[in-house]
Amino acid sequence: MKRKVFRNLQTWKNQPKRKPLILMGARQVGKTFVLKEFGEQEYTNTIYLNFEDNPRLGKLFDASLDPKMILKSLTIEMNAEIVEGKTLLIFDEIQECPNALNSLKYFYEKAPEQHIIAQGGSLLGVKLAHVKGFPVGKVQFLTLYPLSFLEFLEALNENRLKNFIEEQESLEPLPPNLHEKLLAYFKEYLFVGGMPEAVAEYIDSQNVTKVREIQTDILNAYSLDFAKHAPKEHIMKINQVWASIPNQLAKENKKFIYSAIRKGSRAKEFEVALQWLVEAGLIHKTLLISAPKIPLSAYADMNAFKIYLVDVGLLGAMSHLSAKTLLHENELFQEFRGAIVENYVAQELVHSHYPLLYWASEGKAELDFIIEQDDFIYPLEVKSGNSSKKKSLRVYGDTYHPKMLIRSSPMNLRKDGDILNCPLYLIEELRSLITKGS
Repeated sequence: MKRKVFRNLQTWKNQPKRKPLILMGARQVGKTFVLKEFGEQEYTNTIYLNFEDNPRLGKLFDASLDPKMILKSLTIEMNAEIVEGKTLLIFDEIQECPNALNSLKYFYEKAPEQHIIAQGGSLLGVKLAHVKGFPVGKVQFLTLYPLSFLEFLEALNENRLKNFIEEQESLEPLPPNLHEKLLAYFKEYLFVGGMPEAVAEYIDSQNVTKVREIQTDILNAYSLDFAKHAPKEHIMKINQVWASIPNQLAKENKKFIYSAIRKGSRAKEFEVALQWLVEAGLIHKTLLISAPKIPLSAYADMNAFKIYLVDVGLLGAMSHLSAKTLLHENELFQEFRGAIVENYVAQELVHSHYPLLYWASEGKAELDFIIEQDDFIYPLEVKSGNSSKKKSLRVYGDTYHPKMLIRSSPMNLRKDGDILNCPLYLIEELRSLITKGS
């Protein structure tokens, strides 16, 4: 299963001044698989250390954090030669060995020629956020997300279709047959999502019931993580926030409301639980901006936000979305008043490194996302159906006069005046489309 992150790993490998790399990501997004594949394809040999499966490995870092001593010990322990530039060292579940985590600083300072990638379980982000004296600036971070829609197409062996999308040179509508084919695959993706195990099962069996069982198992594993790794005083609140997400997104106004978790609840009761889920990489937070001005981050309201799940397939499983939606042409687009589609767009924007922000105007209008590119700000409205209504876009346009208005919907690609319609399946190519349309 090919992943786009592979190119980022190759770029890291070829850097003249390379820092140890930490690969982040939620549980079961495929971090270990990607790293082992990378080692097999790009290096002469790979030394893989798992500090959870083999706690004894941690003792190698107890005596000294000096890279030379560590490398000598690893050579003996693993009975393998470590060659500069030809051996990849993988430190898996590194959160279980704080000394190994701290040693990355010394590898950067004293042995930068060594190629080291560390990764942890789904709670690595939580651990790192609270490690004292973590060597800031001494390591490089990279995040692996669930498969995007284009990665999903490639996994389905639709390479020609994927390449066609990526090589689209104009804003002309796609041929109707390809548009319909892409919409069909897109609906499948909304159900299957991008968790590698769920995608692999769908490819192998086409059995949506088995796919849903895998998604449920992943959700159960997340709940076990809460009980195992979260502070005891916050476990119940984390579970309550987590369980409230489908209901929060089902509302007409999807702004996160604490009282929707439990009647009478206030922010201070659940702030820590919410941040814990963010740090664990399980949810994405979209902040409200007061004005679309550069830099957008300066106008973000930290107290007004929406929450989206890390994977749209998991959201469907949490929401008990029926597998039969795959068999009905329009039903999937109507579920949760567009929440499923909106969640998909949010995770694709995160994959594309857009900060998640939205805009609202005192009950008159609301736009799902506001994005910044090349010093210009663009509004993005997400439509789950084929309606051509664009009231919120027009309110925004009349107020702020942006260079271009963007709507993403099941309709085909086209640009009508100042409005760009980006098909939902093309969100991953939005940067390129904006450049072409500007």
